[in-house]
This record gives sequence, structure tokens and C-alpha cells, in this order.
Amino acid sequence: MTDRRPLLLTGAAGLLGRWLRPRLIEKYGALRSSDVVEFGPALPNEEIVIADVADATSVDRLVAGTGRIIHFGGISYETTFDKLLQANFAGTYNVFEAARRHEAGPIVYASSNHAIGFYASGEHLDASVPQRPDTLYGVSKAFGEDLASFFADKYGMDIACLRIGTARPDPIDPRHLSTWQSYEDLLRLIEACFAAERLGCTILYGVSNNDRSWWSNKLNPHVDYRPQDNAEAFADKLLPDGDKRDFTDPAVKYQGGPFVANGYAPRRR
Repeated sequence: MTDRRPLLLTGAAGLLGRWLRPRLIEKYGALRSSDVVEFGPALPNEEIVIADVADATSVDRLVAGTGRIIHFGGISYETTFDKLLQANFAGTYNVFEAARRHEAGPIVYASSNHAIGFYASGEHLDASVPQRPDTLYGVSKAFGEDLASFFADKYGMDIACLRIGTARPDPIDPRHLSTWQSYEDLLRLIEACFAAERLGCTILYGVSNNDRSWWSNKLNPHVDYRPQDNAEAFADKLLPDGDKRDFTDPAVKYQGGPFVANGYAPRRR
């Protein structure tokens, strides 16, 4: 049965949100878009609601009456724990809990490659690997994945956690040859999640069909994601003289890149 309730998009004021909004309306019809800042005007068939995901009462009103949810709201960079605690920890709980109460869903949750950023570059990962967050921000995303597992097991909810790599129009750094996901492929991944018969808690890597990708979604064939773009088309531009990076640099050594390098200070003997 087609769910005629509006789709809810949090984080709608961001670059991804602004790109996704008209395409989600075209695909799914009515859209309720939300962020903590003003970002109007509304598009046709779109309702804009300004709300802070850290405010449980606001989130309850925001989720009421919606169907599918794309939760991209929150902080997407490293910052203080207090800020992350409100926006990412509490905010994600508030969205999942409101969805449970209002029987909304399925949910597509923006996790991040920074939940596994301390794996070595070149190491090939699937959804079964333990989390190895590279920042407090990565910890907040690992928490969101664990929370999704709890809500799926405890309440039978369907939540896809997307470990998004580098979502942008084009790759601009050699690391992106492994981590890039085009906007079009991100939309394909979202659509594949919503088309799946059941999700439970599904961990997926948000990455295009890159020759140098470190990540595989082979453990989750129930989500029929077929990426069509490949960062290798940009390799000659990004590495005109071959790969001369310093692989002892933590920003190169580890998959989390500059997020690892920020404040990196391993204890020395």
C-alpha cells in the first residue's frame, strides 16, 4: 500500500537537503522539510517547519502525521561534546522515539564514515566490522547506529543507517577517489532503502561505484542499491603525477582522513 503521508526531511537547509527537496517531492509527493534555521520559500507540495531536533516536544509535533523519514538533521562536523550531545545524541533519539510513537517510518538515518574512521586506508570493510569512530562526531554517529539497532530489535522499526562517505557534486581530494558519493547516487540509495520490503536495522555505506572504494554493501542485498557514478573519472585530475601522499600522515593513513588528524595525539612510550 502506498503511504500517502508526507515524507519528513530533517536537515533540509543544508547543501544535501536543498538538492534533495525537489527530487523527493517529485518521487514521493508531499514533503515536510525542517531545520533549525529559516530556509524558505517552500516549494510546491512542501511544508516547511522550523524546529530544533534537540527539543523533544517540537520533534513530536514535527513527526506527527508523516510517513517516511530522512533524518539528516544535526551537526556534521567535529565540535564540543555539549553541542553534539544536544544536536546528535538527543536529536537522533527524539526523532526515533517520535517515529515510534506516531508509527512513522521507515527511517533513513545519516550516519557517517567517521563511525569507522580509524580503519586503515585500503582496508576493505563491510557492514559487519566493529565501529571505530575517529572523533566525538563519529562517536555520535556510532551512537545513532546503536540506537537504530535498539529501536529495530525492541519495537520492530525499520531504520537504514547510511555511513555516508564524501557526498558532493565532484571529488576534489585524492581521498575522495575511495569515499565519494555523488548526489545522484545518494538519492538512489535513499530510494532503494524505501523500496526494500524490510530493513530492520541495516548498515549501508554511502559510496558511489568507485574503483578504489574501501566499502562493500554485499551483506545487505535486500537493499537494491545500484550506484552509477565512479570517482575514477577524476583520478588523472586529482593525481596527475601519481599518488605521492605521505601515508604516515594520519589524514592519509586512516579512512577518516582529516577528521582523524584533527587533534590526533597517540600516546607514545
